[in-house]
Amino acid sequence: MADAVAVIGAGWAGCSAAVELARAGCKVTLFEAARTLGGRARAVEVQGRQLDNGQHILLGAYKESLRLMRAVGIDLRAAMLHLPLQMRYPKGSGGMDFVAPRLPAPLHLALALLRADGLAWADKLSLARFSSTARWMDWRLHNDCSVSELLERYGQTERLIELMWRPLCLAALNTPPERASAQVFLAVLRDSLGAARASSDMLLPRLDLSALFPLAAAALIESKGGTVRSGAKVAALAPDQGRWRLGDADTFDAVVIATAPPAAASLLEQAGAPGLAASLGHFEYEPITTCYLQYPPATRLALPFYALRDNAASGHWGQFVFDRGQLDATQGGLFSVVISASGAASELGREALAQAVAEQLAQVLGRPELARPDWVQVISEKRATFACTPGLARPANATGLAGLALAGDYTASDYPATIESAVRSGVAAARLLTAIGRKRK
Repeated sequence: MADAVAVIGAGWAGCSAAVELARAGCKVTLFEAARTLGGRARAVEVQGRQLDNGQHILLGAYKESLRLMRAVGIDLRAAMLHLPLQMRYPKGSGGMDFVAPRLPAPLHLALALLRADGLAWADKLSLARFSSTARWMDWRLHNDCSVSELLERYGQTERLIELMWRPLCLAALNTPPERASAQVFLAVLRDSLGAARASSDMLLPRLDLSALFPLAAAALIESKGGTVRSGAKVAALAPDQGRWRLGDADTFDAVVIATAPPAAASLLEQAGAPGLAASLGHFEYEPITTCYLQYPPATRLALPFYALRDNAASGHWGQFVFDRGQLDATQGGLFSVVISASGAASELGREALAQAVAEQLAQVLGRPELARPDWVQVISEKRATFACTPGLARPANATGLAGLALAGDYTASDYPATIESAVRSGVAAARLLTAIGRKRK
């Protein structure tokens, strides 16, 4: 296997690749252009506060993410709040209350559906038929289509689409249902509604996203004799007598490119893969906005998080609200509100959007005081994910060049742009290089 390996980019894909390579005995150098590790799922410091650049939910089905967290020493029980699969709206907001009990699958889903409040029998039968049909189809389509087309094809009710399918699609794919890939959506449902009970659990991080994995990954890499270089942008990559040269001096036996597509395309062009570089130019992107609202420390929600009914015409932009104080005792009174595919919401401007979100919470929760937060911060990731559209071509980890692999949540996968798809891609890239190294020896 390769002795010296460079990993360019310390997002979750790059950190995962670096950890796997270090554990396999490679001497790893991890490069990150930013000062903070984690890429698009990281901690940021804002006015002396440590916040995440976006609120995340993981699933129990994220096997590779959980495996690598354990490998770098993260205590999963302490690091995340484990909740059963649920879609719960505030009482009196016109939503529903759907909670899967802790029973073996598929009994947990059947009982959750039977007990669900806010759904008519027609809605429940519609969901049961869809779930049964999707299982029979093994969660696969012969030809991809939009999520909206899929839901119409299988007779899903308008209320079920509004309260269940649309928010799930936005949360998982960060793409509106009318443009989102039905096949990728089915893969997400397979590992949530269609999964074993533990796999369908929803995991809410108690640690900030950098501490949840990237920082521990860096510590493991260094403990194995590797190096982590933050604030070190790699702008040049070229073959050099059977090795790879980064910049003017450093050479490595192998390289993992784990940057976003535009930066990856530039490096691939220099490396001698112009066709692959050009193929990365077709991605479109969707933003995600997280609005943080600070109230007096004793302010709490009845649950750790709620789904919200978003309606642009009513000025209701929030889709989920999280009580951060129930996840981290040092963040009492801090709520985070997530807006996926947030392009239209962002046009309001930060101050207007924060006020609209605060007023939405006050109205739907029946608590007028929430319209007046003590402090607000709006964080938008303009290119949070690629738009997960039907039939989207995604590149493989292999580049066609010896000793050079690609990693990122945008590489070929049945998952959308999630933490798990990034981790899986990083692991696949690392294993590709270590397999090649073993063959050489």
